[in-house]
Amino acid sequence: MRRGFAAVGSGGVMHVEVVVVVVAVLGLGVAALSSSLDRLPVSEPLLAVVAGVLVGPQALGWVVLPELGAGPHELREVAVVLLAVSMMAIALRYPIGDVRRRAGSVGLLLGVLMPVMALASAGVAWAVLGPTAGLGAAAALLLGVAVCPTDPVLSSSVVTGGPAERDIAERTRQLLSLESGANDGLALPLVVVAVAVAGPLTGGEAGLEVLRSVLGALVLGVAAGWGAGRAVRLGEQHSDTSPAQAVLFTLVLALGVLSAAHLLDVGAVLAVFVAGLALNATWTSDDRVRALTIDEALNKYAVLPVFVLLGVALPWSAWAEIGWALVLLVVGVLLLRRLPWLLALSPALRLARRDALFLGWFGPIGVSAIYYLLEVGERVPGSDLVVTAGTAVVVGSTLVHGLTGSPGRAAYARVEGG
Repeated sequence: MRRGFAAVGSGGVMHVEVVVVVVAVLGLGVAALSSSLDRLPVSEPLLAVVAGVLVGPQALGWVVLPELGAGPHELREVAVVLLAVSMMAIALRYPIGDVRRRAGSVGLLLGVLMPVMALASAGVAWAVLGPTAGLGAAAALLLGVAVCPTDPVLSSSVVTGGPAERDIAERTRQLLSLESGANDGLALPLVVVAVAVAGPLTGGEAGLEVLRSVLGALVLGVAAGWGAGRAVRLGEQHSDTSPAQAVLFTLVLALGVLSAAHLLDVGAVLAVFVAGLALNATWTSDDRVRALTIDEALNKYAVLPVFVLLGVALPWSAWAEIGWALVLLVVGVLLLRRLPWLLALSPALRLARRDALFLGWFGPIGVSAIYYLLEVGERVPGSDLVVTAGTAVVVGSTLVHGLTGSPGRAAYARVEGG
């Protein structure tokens, strides 16, 4: 009798025990080399992608998944869980007073920079893949909105931990964290608009979905976060809630809000982030210090399963059909999606040049883009090219930002602010 577990998807079999073993081995390596990794030009997500490629169908063949773009995919469900936990960690990372002080700058990043990043990415995609791969304007817009959010998982590795707190100005770290948390949830309206442009939705249907998703997420998030905060406070008053329980409760809350949002068909990622902010408003400084241990553990370990599965499911055959145009796409998006526009906004954001350069470069594309690309793939028939090209951008960002994270932080520390 065969022993073990296998999750069957469309076009492949994922042996869960193999993935668990690979993640465990990676976790042990990360734990043993944690201090060295902080100094080296390499990141945990990058190592996980390489491990996924090694155990995937292109190498050892121990784990087989359908290539991204080939239909419904298990990776989408894993990605949204990681996003939810990351959203909660970011919402609780800083005191609520600091969050309020950064609201104006974060609002500018969301209201101006995020749509511009979507349009810039779409423009690059259309210019590069239109003539070479037949990518239309509507499909380019789908790709642009999917990759525009700043990824909270990859960006957290740049702004958390001892070296980041030592080298990078607090305001700069807070802006990148809060932007990455908020724009991941607010990218959904842009995706819905792009889906309407592509055809499956009418303008009226898109407007109603945006209103339902955003307003529903706000109501659910505030109610859940406030209720959770009251429950924890009551438990502490009666000595029924230990510090460890209070911290782990945030993980349960994130998953509970995520599930409730799916049941209510509202914006799940945004709902979790709002719930975290509402909970934050009820927390003490001691609660937050304890939560940081989970925050830092998330950056190092919880990212590993997602990026291992990404490495397994990379669409090598589809990439080969597109050819070198994908390299031009990745380079163009990484250079033009964010950096020039943030430099232009730096006076309004009151950013010194080194802070503007740092924020402009370290706006990585990762788990959130995977989630929205697969969302587009499910909602828009014939969008395989969008998912395939977007995946190349995600891998390019994981590689480039992983290699430049430590050197970039060191270069930032060497430059005088002003």
